[in-house]
Amino acid sequence: MTRTGGEACPSGQLTFADLEAADGAAGPDASAGEFSDRALFDTTLVVVDLETTGSDPANDRITEIGAVKIRGGVVIGEFATLVDPGRPIPPQIVTLTGITTAMVTDAPRIESVLPAFLEFARGAILVAHNARFDMGFLRQNALRLHLDWPFSLSLCTVTMARRILSRDEAPTVRLGHLAELFRVSVRPTHRALDDARATVEVFHKLLERVGNQGISTVGDLTSYLPRTDPRLRAKRHLADHAPSRPGVYLFRGPADEVLYVGTAVDLRRRVLSYFNGSDPRRRIAEMVLLARRVDVVECSHALEAAVRELRLLAAHAPAYNRRSTQPHKAWWVTLTEERFPRLKVGRTPTDESIGPIANRNDAATVADVIAAAAGLRTCTTRLGASSHHWCPTEDGVRRPGGCHAAAARPQTVPDYLPRVTAARRLMRGEADDLLDRLTERLTDLAEAQMFETAARLRDRLALTIDALARCQRLAALCAVAEIVVARPDDERGWHFAVVRHGRLAAAGRARRGVSPMPVVDALVASAETVIPAPGPLRGAPAEEVALIYRWITEPGARIVSSTDPIALPAGCAERRRTWSQAAREARSAPHRTPRTAPHSPSSGRPATRLAP
Repeated sequence: MTRTGGEACPSGQLTFADLEAADGAAGPDASAGEFSDRALFDTTLVVVDLETTGSDPANDRITEIGAVKIRGGVVIGEFATLVDPGRPIPPQIVTLTGITTAMVTDAPRIESVLPAFLEFARGAILVAHNARFDMGFLRQNALRLHLDWPFSLSLCTVTMARRILSRDEAPTVRLGHLAELFRVSVRPTHRALDDARATVEVFHKLLERVGNQGISTVGDLTSYLPRTDPRLRAKRHLADHAPSRPGVYLFRGPADEVLYVGTAVDLRRRVLSYFNGSDPRRRIAEMVLLARRVDVVECSHALEAAVRELRLLAAHAPAYNRRSTQPHKAWWVTLTEERFPRLKVGRTPTDESIGPIANRNDAATVADVIAAAAGLRTCTTRLGASSHHWCPTEDGVRRPGGCHAAAARPQTVPDYLPRVTAARRLMRGEADDLLDRLTERLTDLAEAQMFETAARLRDRLALTIDALARCQRLAALCAVAEIVVARPDDERGWHFAVVRHGRLAAAGRARRGVSPMPVVDALVASAETVIPAPGPLRGAPAEEVALIYRWITEPGARIVSSTDPIALPAGCAERRRTWSQAAREARSAPHRTPRTAPHSPSSGRPATRLAP
């Protein structure tokens, strides 16, 4: 960690009321205050960037802080350090940032890093790209550690870019796009110090654009940036009854219809944020102007709030929500019950199904990959009680696009049955030898330098592995009649969840000093009765099951009781997820050349991918 000294200025104790306010240009409510008449050239600025374990300041943790102190366009100090988050870093974050759990094992904790950073930046104006994200994490940690927050103003380069640049010039204001637009010398890498250095150059380029418009002081800049619509501020009273607790909020319109549903770890702070105009989405401003009332549903913890949000979205399908409003519109790959079974794509699952898959084309691809590997028929001929199936080959070769069960002679039921058994075992996770065959085929194509064909097979195989793994993972939880899980909260108490067949049946909390087991007994006694339905997920919505699965498998979760063990089948596709992740990375690479990927988990042969 490196740092140089800062400058002192008055500060006050941070409270939840502070967190309700927006941060300077990151939320146009704030004024420049003591900085308003200060020339931008003479103002000390600290451009900061964070890397974190996720996007929720209350539940996720900082893994890296990078900051650059500037004055008059000159760098006068830098601050950079990894931070031990006290928990494993999720794989998707490792992929994005390159920061692994091993890298932060010996790093200082936030308890020692944050005071040092606050001293480094004291007396300056903070600048960040998407300042609401970075300020949210910094302020949340300052609150948790009971540290003073000495900053009265921050500037956001996202807000500046949206105000200064046209849509044609900058259709997106992501840091990488702006860095490319302005041709900065330091390109963002999703590492804190590099991104902070890139933000410094972007900030200076944005200031150059408005220098000829009479903007020379901090007050000029904050006045130039978007301001809150007075009509939005006039509706702040709608949040008066919202408590500072986790839960779900519902904006209701003139006819009492539900306009929008959201979830929050602090209902009051989140609902208030809608009235400061900082949300860049026009439809959200339109929604708030239509709203006449905000209802809130208090929850015991974040999992209950997230599940209730999903259920309310499905029940009301609010006009201003874009996701999760149609949970039953997904597709399933199902093994039919015909005399010569085949795979079909449909909306209704059975016990012999894989899914749900959001896109029908993806579901069709998964069905085709499994059918090809197992040799199942893909023709749609009605066979009825026929004693055989025969799609003839041409000179012993299947026609392009023809039936995968094509053969030189008619296939009887005994001939065909082993293929059905192999497909069924793959879908259930009992065996994955079919995936071994496809992996070997991929290797053969690469060795034959048929790279385009290999790339197509790689992408189709990765999609199939992911679909199988997700379904098998969630089905393992849905097979459990009842499981009670506890997780510690931030106040040395416990959060509880009673899960029945993959659905949240009850949720509660035992505060510090309260005996937990009586709380558990009361929750189990009052929990919702869940009757399982057909299908791998027993009728539970996949998004809800995924939320619960993640909650009960994260570090710190403890199983209080369970009617059955949660166990993935021995041949599940989950153990191939590393391979499929490498395949997705290879697909997104701009330039493709052949490379051998890590070994397949169930085979000694190397799996092949096309990667940069």
